This record gives sequence, structure tokens and C-alpha cells, in this order.
Amino acid sequence: MTLRSTRSTVTFSNPFTLSGYPDELPAGEYEVLVEEELLQGLSFEAYRRTATQLTVRGRGSHAGHTELRAISENDLTKALSRDQAKTETNYHSDAALSPPKEQK
Repeated sequence: MTLRSTRSTVTFSNPFTLSGYPDELPAGEYEVLVEEELLQGLSFEAYRRTATQLTVRGRGSHAGHTELRAISENDLTKALSRDQAKTETNYHSDAALSPPKEQK
């Protein structure tokens, strides 16, 4: 069985949560590790995703610890979509769009 791993980075602009984990994670960059296996017996090369993990760095009394959290691709996509929607809502708020008042 041939395996491959791909690492990428995702950025959250706001604190977020993931399905299956009770704690809120802070905004920032997170590394995503995707593991896939080669499908055998096909006339072309194809891989099947076997795992997706998010690297979470410890904070406070857990500083220096790193945890790999098993997540689904769907949960990660939903969390990123919620983050983007929250960022757009904040960006388009009345306070952000109001011109500054003139000082006399």
C-alpha cells in the first residue's frame, strides 16, 4: 500500500470551534495534515483520503505541547466558511462603513 501525506496551512481570522471538540481555538495559522492511500487495481493513479488532522499548539499551562486533532474535511470546510462569514460581517458593519465625523 502506497501512502502520501500533504501539509498545508489554513488561517482563521476569528476564534473558532470544531465538531467533536469542546474548546474554542484562537484565531491564527494552523497546519493541516492530509493522509491518502493509493487505490490499487485502477488503470490510472488515484488516491483515497484516509485522515485529515489539524495541528493545535498548546497554550497557557500546555505551552510547548502539540496535538493532532482528527477532523473531517467537511468540518474543516464548515469552520473556514463560518470564519469567512464572520469576518465579512465584521468588515461590512455600520461602524466599519461609516465615514469619520468632522471635528470642529
